[in-house]
Amino acid sequence: MSTETAKRDSAKHDTIFKSMKDITFEQTISDQCGVTMNDSVEARAIAEFMGSKEGVIVTYQPAMIRIDGHDKLIFKMDEISDYLGREMTAEIFEVNTSTHYGRMVRVDDNTVILFGNMDEVMEYI
Repeated sequence: MSTETAKRDSAKHDTIFKSMKDITFEQTISDQCGVTMNDSVEARAIAEFMGSKEGVIVTYQPAMIRIDGHDKLIFKMDEISDYLGREMTAEIFEVNTSTHYGRMVRVDDNTVILFGNMDEVMEYI
């Protein structure tokens, strides 16, 4: 196990998962959005990069990684490529994404945005 992996696995991470006793059911609309990715080199790089952004919560599970946020998450392929050390395209990003919630919009070859607020996505439809 690498030193970086050991640090990541031993570090305390925020999580969106809660015990049923801690959940309050409300009649509101969520503004959350996020992706679930299969654990891979690319997914870890995306998660580490996005986790450095304000308001982003990364949750590591044994075989998957969740990246969650409020309002919108903006994934810039050139920024992720720089962090990863090799090219990340929108196609590779989408292959690594198992599922998502919120509205996903591929703005261009460099930008994928997830919207938690469905009204904001209307300009792209």
